[in-house]
Amino acid sequence: MTSTLVFDPLIPWPLLMVVVIVGLLSVILAVMRGLNGWALRGLAAMVVLGALAGPSFQQEDRAPLTDIVLLVEDASASQRLGERQSQTQEAVAALATQIAARPNTELRQITVPDGQGDAGTEMMTLIADALAEEPRARIAGILAVSDGRVHDADLPIDLPAPMHLLLTGEEDDWDRRLSVRNAPAFAIIGEPVTLTLRIDDMGAAPVNGDLAQLDISIDGDEPRSFSVPIGQDIELPVTLPHGGRNVIRFSLPLAEGELTDRNNAALIQMNGVRDRLRVLLVSGEPHPGGRTWRNLLKSDSSVDLVHFTILRPPEKQDGVPVNELSLIAFPTRELFMEKIDEFDLIIFDRYKTRGILPSIYLDNIGNYVREGGAVLVAAGPDFASANSLNHSPLGQVLPAEPTARVFEQAFRPEVTDLGQRHPVTAGLPSNGDWGRWLRQIDVINPQGNVVLSGVDDRPLLTLNRVQEGRVALLASDHAWLWSRGYEGGGPQLELLRRLAHWMMKEPELEEEALTANADGQSMRITRRTLDETVPPVSITAPDGSTSQITLEPAGPGLFEGNYQGPEIGLYRLENGDQSAVIGLGPAAPREFIQTIADAEALTPITTALRGGTIRIEDGMPRLRNVRAGRPAAGRGWLGLTPRSAYETRDVRQTAILPPWLVLLLSAFFITAAWLREGRR
Repeated sequence: MTSTLVFDPLIPWPLLMVVVIVGLLSVILAVMRGLNGWALRGLAAMVVLGALAGPSFQQEDRAPLTDIVLLVEDASASQRLGERQSQTQEAVAALATQIAARPNTELRQITVPDGQGDAGTEMMTLIADALAEEPRARIAGILAVSDGRVHDADLPIDLPAPMHLLLTGEEDDWDRRLSVRNAPAFAIIGEPVTLTLRIDDMGAAPVNGDLAQLDISIDGDEPRSFSVPIGQDIELPVTLPHGGRNVIRFSLPLAEGELTDRNNAALIQMNGVRDRLRVLLVSGEPHPGGRTWRNLLKSDSSVDLVHFTILRPPEKQDGVPVNELSLIAFPTRELFMEKIDEFDLIIFDRYKTRGILPSIYLDNIGNYVREGGAVLVAAGPDFASANSLNHSPLGQVLPAEPTARVFEQAFRPEVTDLGQRHPVTAGLPSNGDWGRWLRQIDVINPQGNVVLSGVDDRPLLTLNRVQEGRVALLASDHAWLWSRGYEGGGPQLELLRRLAHWMMKEPELEEEALTANADGQSMRITRRTLDETVPPVSITAPDGSTSQITLEPAGPGLFEGNYQGPEIGLYRLENGDQSAVIGLGPAAPREFIQTIADAEALTPITTALRGGTIRIEDGMPRLRNVRAGRPAAGRGWLGLTPRSAYETRDVRQTAILPPWLVLLLSAFFITAAWLREGRR
């Protein structure tokens, strides 16, 4: 039970002060005029002013409340290094015992797990949430058991009591870390790109030399080892072997005594792109389709086009002297013998053999295909004649043979069942409602994939692979009718663009491909195939365990599925003869970027209210009471601030000047003053 004097004025305090001043002036005036009742007048004014102030005697029935101590246990991934987990468990148990032995004290225990994704240790966020649920007036202190690697320490929190850190780890801990300082997202295939790496030894690292062994692997292949310096930036040239995504993994072997090897690896994903796609277009004779090919290839900024049209064949005899011709000589030897490997694609547009290209040149083009080159033949009537390319050494790699028949009739190109699944023709715009073509060369014995058909379902577009290279045969020279809008036209530009890029081995147009896209620790797996079904995908996790996932149809020749990775790292996917690698999250999560226990991040918070930091390996501290504002930590002890909080259960107020007493006293003093002054 406590008692206090409280005031509840009947009028606002400013107005009450005005009344006080008026009363004081009236008393002074009475004194100056020599009135004998000035004292009684003053007493009457005091009684009235006291009544206006509303004084009362307040009695409260209070119940004391317990103090609350927050015990924060860091259970993030970095706390599982070395002996930190056992240190944490022992410290939490010892502190809980001490707090339980304190009178009038309650314990609130908070466990801090790993943050969502790669957010790290979000200790201050959880402390702020806990403080929002507890009365601030009851918080006596905050005890955090952690390695100090807190990633939201800059979160502004107004702590109501001292915070202390019990630091886990040991002073002789050390660790080695590999980090990538600079890695571009794209690189040109076949050209070296410079990456910047760095290897650092942190903590009490032993002196084991200035070099470390660095292993490098691309797409999960056998790694190559190099000796690199420690403690300085390393400029490392890397050449991407193929287009599309290249997964490069850098790793260091686990050194003796270091805390963990989770930060001994770095994983980067770079897209390989071609600098310039070089295309050689050879037109046998001028015709409307030749300009279509030229316009298509010139419109692509990534294509370097070399175009030759044979305007003056050997059989042309017009008597014009050679020295008066303004035509550029066709550099056949230079192009087809010396520099043929510099081209990504060679297109023969209505070309026929007539002595311009000797057989040895055409045979060299066949070898160019077998070694990884690409040849596209856009056939005209000459392909069905005795001068056909099929009768040259190049015919050995062509995907179909002409029958010498030429259909001069209207027909509409149709996508075959196989073409519905092939990326060159799958999903072409307008759904096959296209204009007709007027000529088709009859071919037989197609090898590879027939993706377009024409007259009576005869092969119109045939694609094939020859050893390392690719060939395509378009058995018509009337694709240009679509570009002219004949009978509504068709997807001529899209078809020819896809065809050219498939032949130049662009990854997004591969008919057999296994790819995956990562989003956090989940991946979306896509399998593109010409088959109607695919087996389950086998997934090998970073720890070596394998699992399988069944893909669901997502369109013609397309199967997809989702997979949630159990941990961060490099995953290998296999499906039939297709394989892929993908990295989920960083190779070294945020928890393992800095692994040495350090109180630096939390020091500004603990010192704000004179808290302290004690290493657990130096012994457990004692808990004792300190007054607010006093130092709350010392050698071997940590302080808690008793809050003396209470709960008010009942309040009673008794007026000191009840109305009847005010009326009686004021009337008495006023009457006494009047009688005294009247007697004079």
